[in-house]
Amino acid sequence: MFALTGWLVTSVLKIPASLQAEASDAFRLLAWSVPVVVLTTGFRGILEAYRRFDLVNIVRLPLGVLTFVAPLVVLPFSNRLDVVVMMLLGVRLLICVIQAALCERVLPGLWRRISYSSHLLRPMLRVGGWMTVSNMVSPIMVYMDRFFIGSVLGMAAVAYYVTPYEIITKLLVIPGALVGVLFPMFSASLAGDHARAAELFQRSVRWVFLAMFPAVLLATVFASDGLRLWLSGDFSLNGTAVLQWLAAGVLINSLGLIPVTFVQGAGRPDLTAKLHLAELPIYLLVLWLFMQKWGIVGAAAAWTLRVGFDAVVLFVMSAWLEDELSRTLKQDALILALALAVLALGCWPSGLATKIGFTAIVLTGFSLFAWRGLLSRDERRRIAALLGRV
Repeated sequence: MFALTGWLVTSVLKIPASLQAEASDAFRLLAWSVPVVVLTTGFRGILEAYRRFDLVNIVRLPLGVLTFVAPLVVLPFSNRLDVVVMMLLGVRLLICVIQAALCERVLPGLWRRISYSSHLLRPMLRVGGWMTVSNMVSPIMVYMDRFFIGSVLGMAAVAYYVTPYEIITKLLVIPGALVGVLFPMFSASLAGDHARAAELFQRSVRWVFLAMFPAVLLATVFASDGLRLWLSGDFSLNGTAVLQWLAAGVLINSLGLIPVTFVQGAGRPDLTAKLHLAELPIYLLVLWLFMQKWGIVGAAAAWTLRVGFDAVVLFVMSAWLEDELSRTLKQDALILALALAVLALGCWPSGLATKIGFTAIVLTGFSLFAWRGLLSRDERRRIAALLGRV
């Protein structure tokens, strides 16, 4: 990146001449930041492997705040992009040093024991290489839809699509927080206690569904009202169906994060990478065809179908890797199908009173079903005890 900065700025991105010097400095600073970011990720991986999520979050929370605050601190003195990037690089460097110190605290004498082991190189490259493939293909499938929309339907359509997308996909922070904990736990359990790994998988699927379904239901039923209140009538008219399709996809995708973490925790990231490579051309073709026929609603439908296919295959892969999971696979599929049917029904109510009544009935039935059908006796006892203390 450092060596190619001049070519990227002038030939590839065609940045105006007045901004080229500023952009070039920003790119070179970004190049310096890459080793810092990668090293920081490695340190975080050590802490997660030892299940010190308290230390991970102690660092992650300030990092999230500083990522937004650092540019604001710069603005009273300069609005240059390279100065902002320099501040962010300083934040990243500080976090890297802090995480290195925390690793030394968890593993005293860590730095004195560092050595090179050639026999670890091949398995690290194999696992890391497949994860890299998956982590490169996934963003292409996530962001390609907006490029297609811009080229086919115009940039105004991009706003009507991206805004609902950014709203509803923020819900994925809920399963995302759980997945960060599950990966090292799956890895450790699958090394010696498969029954424990299967139990973690099944409980995680249930709890993610319990957390996500009410939020997705509210987003689906009140999509038009929320967009009209927050943005405008135009966004409500053009974005309601998009938001409703994407809400169903987010529910499916949130559950799909569990099996993808399980498969990678089992040491088989090659399976997820091959799946994503196979999906990419099919998804792009379906996306193009759906957009030609139904516009941005077709793009949302294509995205939801893609994450649905992805989740189905990943659940089957997980059951293939661990036979114990096949017992509950049909039950999970039936529950998800019923939930999607309810979300489809939630698109029909028109009046506000009707929507409120529909939501109240569904959430009441969902609560009763969850209490008796999804939670174990021990989980019900713990929740009752917690509610009693509250």
